[in-house]
Amino acid sequence: IKKQQQDVLGFLEANKIEFEEKDIAANEENRKWMRENVPEDSRPASGNPLPPRLFNDSRYLGDYEAFFEARENNAVYAFLGLTAPPGSKVGVHVSHTKP
Repeated sequence: IKKQQQDVLGFLEANKIEFEEKDIAANEENRKWMRENVPEDSRPASGNPLPPRLFNDSRYLGDYEAFFEARENNAVYAFLGLTAPPGSKVGVHVSHTKP
């Protein structure tokens, strides 16, 4: 989980994409919010959804695998629901959860 979080954060920072981290390990309210806002069809068969989970405001975007696939396909801005800056491959507010 930690490696995936670092991968997402490193990518966002390197591409100057503004984001907000929400620590779910130290904040019960953040943990509850994440669990309530991950759609039913994106939850594991048993247990709770694990981070990292990405949101644009309160709109659920996906988990690490979805982010990784978008990055591999040069579709991160579309995945994040952002408009890509001119001349870029890879916006402007993304909420991110972490344990």
